[in-house]
Amino acid sequence: MSVSHRPDPRLVRLDDNWLSLPNPDDVPVEICAGPDVPLETAAVDELLTVLETAGTLRTLAAATPGLEITPRIDRVVCTPDFHKGAGIPIGTVIRTVGALVPAAVGNDINCGMRVEVTGLTVDRVRPHLDSLERRLRHLFFEGGRRIGLTSGQREGLLRYGLPGLLGDGVPAESEGAWSQVRPDDVQDLDGRLHATGFPVESAAGFEDWIASGGGVSYDSIIGSVGGGNHFAELQYVSAVHDGAAAHAWGLAPGRVVLMVHSGSLSLGHQAGAIGRDQARAAWPRGVPMPANGILPMLLGEVSAARRERYLTAFANAANFAIGNRFFLAMMMRAGLAATAGEVGARLIYDAPHNLLWPSSSGDGTVLHRKGATPAGGLVDHPDRGPELWGEPVIVPGSMGAPSYLLRGLGAERALGSACHGAGRRVPRGAAARGSDRELDAFLRDFRVVTPLDHRDPAVSARRDIIDAWRRDLKQEAPWAYKDVAPVVGSLRGAQVAEPVVELQPLLTVKG
Repeated sequence: MSVSHRPDPRLVRLDDNWLSLPNPDDVPVEICAGPDVPLETAAVDELLTVLETAGTLRTLAAATPGLEITPRIDRVVCTPDFHKGAGIPIGTVIRTVGALVPAAVGNDINCGMRVEVTGLTVDRVRPHLDSLERRLRHLFFEGGRRIGLTSGQREGLLRYGLPGLLGDGVPAESEGAWSQVRPDDVQDLDGRLHATGFPVESAAGFEDWIASGGGVSYDSIIGSVGGGNHFAELQYVSAVHDGAAAHAWGLAPGRVVLMVHSGSLSLGHQAGAIGRDQARAAWPRGVPMPANGILPMLLGEVSAARRERYLTAFANAANFAIGNRFFLAMMMRAGLAATAGEVGARLIYDAPHNLLWPSSSGDGTVLHRKGATPAGGLVDHPDRGPELWGEPVIVPGSMGAPSYLLRGLGAERALGSACHGAGRRVPRGAAARGSDRELDAFLRDFRVVTPLDHRDPAVSARRDIIDAWRRDLKQEAPWAYKDVAPVVGSLRGAQVAEPVVELQPLLTVKG
């Protein structure tokens, strides 16, 4: 592994905030990163492999006569948290013409962030952290979530998103996560989510999950944090950088905030597999499969039926992810309500990371984001007049480090995109071999709620279990990630997004 502030010799620095990556296919590629943001050479290697898809599209075009639009990669932008992924670097935004690329979104479809502001202050919550930790462990890992869903609610969620889930209101005898749903969570959702849902006509690919146990059944999937860098975190506003936007979003110093990062879990993996299968089935006979393993789907009529099967499953998984984050936030609310009193939470924003956006203009463009978040600029709401801020951009730091809320500026150079976090500095395998002393110091200063309670004497006596738990924590420890401040500085310097508030963590729930 090579990670350094010394720039990769293949990258060309254009100014204090941007680099370019020359490549054999002459695809315009720019990376938003200041000189103090480390960039992995392995991520540059991976990105160059991804760009070979430009040649794949030329090969497909030659083997598919009658195309109205010549397929190509139009532009690539990488965000400051750019780092190696599993085939496509995290923090990569790809705009194609005449084709969509399932791999450029990945399996965790609509992985994203949800942020809510509460009516509680940090001084009110801090004395209750011991009991809150126990309560959250019960809610997240010991059967306390109690998310009862009918088959109609499951199908409604997969077909329409939150409006489908909440269309019949909240169950009369609500418990667990359901008990925290308020009228404000069901109504007036526009403008507080990047999308309330992605409507499709069918959810036939997920009949097993829809039917489940029949009647009202308690779900074992929805309400799961997931693994890796996913989390649910309790934070408070520690600094305000843009007073007007902070006031508009209901944020003030000391105000407690909930942040959730999760996605579509097993449903996303199933939809991703459908995408790979349909792309493989649509592949022209006699044309070799690409060496990089990335299979685009052309937008022509020949592959329309197969493409529609994928996009339907894609939308189902994306809708599930919105519902998953919704319930994770309700579980955080439930923990707070049981320990610190009335929560008074209100959604600030829900933003996707792994998604694609086909153009509605008919020009055949498709925007793919993998580990990158929308950062749109000023929005004109007909009933409220022009907003004085941009789309909320949620940038978490590493576990235990500060996070930021920013307002997007709609930068076309960045394809209207920003990073979804600080980004890994050290691969998981290397991080797992990190210092035990550093981990002990971290755990003394910060609370991490996991399925395993390492303070339980019965657990702490099992060295094998504790060692495995510590290895998992090290993979997500602060030293595994970039410093978030230079990352946010790059967004600001490049006029991609402006900081609104800084958030300090109180505790993190990890799956």
